[in-house]
Amino acid sequence: MLVLFETAAGYAIFKVLNEKKLQEVDSLWKEFETPEKANKIVKLKHFEKFQDTTEALAASTALVEGKLSKNLKKILKKIVAKDAHEQLAVADAKLGGVIKDKLNLSCIHSPMVTELMRGIRSQIEGLITGLPSREMAAMCLGLAHSLSRYKLKFSPDKVDTMIVQAISLLDDLDKELNNYIMRCREWYGWHFPELGKIITDNLTYCKCVRKVGDRRNFASSDVSDILPEEIEEDVKAAAEISMGTEVSEEDINNIIHLCDQVIEISEYRTQLYDYLKNRMMAIAPNLTVMVGELVGARLIAHAGSLLNLAKHPASTVQILGAEKALFRALKTKRDTPKFGLIYHASLVGQTTAKNKGKISRMLAAKTALTIRYDALGEDTSAEMGAENRLKVETRLRHLEERGIRRISGTGKALARADKYQNKSEVKVYDPSGDSTLPAVSKKRKIQEVEEQEAGVAVKAKKFKAEMEEETNVEEDEPVKQKKKKKEKKKQAEEEEEELTEEVPTSSTVENTEKKKKKKKKVKDEDED
Repeated sequence: MLVLFETAAGYAIFKVLNEKKLQEVDSLWKEFETPEKANKIVKLKHFEKFQDTTEALAASTALVEGKLSKNLKKILKKIVAKDAHEQLAVADAKLGGVIKDKLNLSCIHSPMVTELMRGIRSQIEGLITGLPSREMAAMCLGLAHSLSRYKLKFSPDKVDTMIVQAISLLDDLDKELNNYIMRCREWYGWHFPELGKIITDNLTYCKCVRKVGDRRNFASSDVSDILPEEIEEDVKAAAEISMGTEVSEEDINNIIHLCDQVIEISEYRTQLYDYLKNRMMAIAPNLTVMVGELVGARLIAHAGSLLNLAKHPASTVQILGAEKALFRALKTKRDTPKFGLIYHASLVGQTTAKNKGKISRMLAAKTALTIRYDALGEDTSAEMGAENRLKVETRLRHLEERGIRRISGTGKALARADKYQNKSEVKVYDPSGDSTLPAVSKKRKIQEVEEQEAGVAVKAKKFKAEMEEETNVEEDEPVKQKKKKKEKKKQAEEEEEELTEEVPTSSTVENTEKKKKKKKKVKDEDED
């Protein structure tokens, strides 16, 4: 059996002397405790040394990707083809498959092979003669640096610090340009104030001032290459009747020098913008497609680097740049901001105020994906950014058209999109308490107070009357029950009396008749 062993110095092919001892995988490490024992197991058959670091890097990258390099192919044809009947032990199964397909050699990869490789690596200095340990360590270190740089795909085009510096310089140039142009307009405005109202473009204004100088030269000078015909006529007419003060040639020369500075800075700004655009398309093409060059560069500059920006979640990307507003809102318990630097993206800018929050949230989510793809992916195309931008645009179109999506599944009813309103618990300051003047006259206030008191008194009387009625009803109920009992007793007594009076009715009738006769006799005697 032959063993293919790769080192930082070159390729080594070993011949296994005692294959029986390789069967005992667990105790194989004992055979490589000393260089003497290791030489009894394996013997160096051939060693192909690398010429330089570039060759070593090419060989190692080919091994990492599972490919067969030209140098290794030559060695295997030269050395191993002679012993084609023997198996070749390799550390990588993928490489073994490639060797078997291209050179028709039987390769083996098993736990026994990995244990054998570990033993050879531990005693490599004793097995390969003529290779000092210092030289071997230096080769390993150099190859490790080269390989790690290759794995990271290090390229000067991927350096995002250039973007950070470029966008910072662009912002500084904008500030300086604004200051210079404002100073130039104010300075020349003392001499020709009407020109500032006629020419609104700053760069055109500076070019016109630099070419003409004194306002009296406008009548004889030709500025058709700078201004349109209509504006040129207006400028010449205004120059004849201008109310500006007279200035000396020295003043005009200083103003023209300032105009030169403004024009030069403007030209450099356009050049820097083109440089930034190219850099952004090279480093973060998908991010550039999603939010544009300026917004993407500001996001990278705010985070510090593209890799740091890729670590941020979508919610952080959404409010990146609005940290002050966020912490102020959290401190005062008010509504948090919905967008930061991403507000200046074209997709957010073309939406209505009602849908800006929704679109900025969706745009931040898709932008976070594109940032990670740009920072960690190997592909440099902008297809992913274009696809995500198309999704955001379709969502924007649905929101603008007020299209309501159907419920997923078999539901036929329309989904109702209720507007989300965050109710803040913070009390709003009432400014009406600041005024010391009465909002209503005193008479009217007194009348309102009296009416309120009268209303309260009437309500109190009604309440008392209702309470009295309830108490009377409760008191009347037991009285009625007592009356009913008394009436029942009277009826029973009357019935008893009637029964007792029925027996002596005849005797009582006779007595009454006798009494009547006596009374009549007494009356007759009195008359006589």
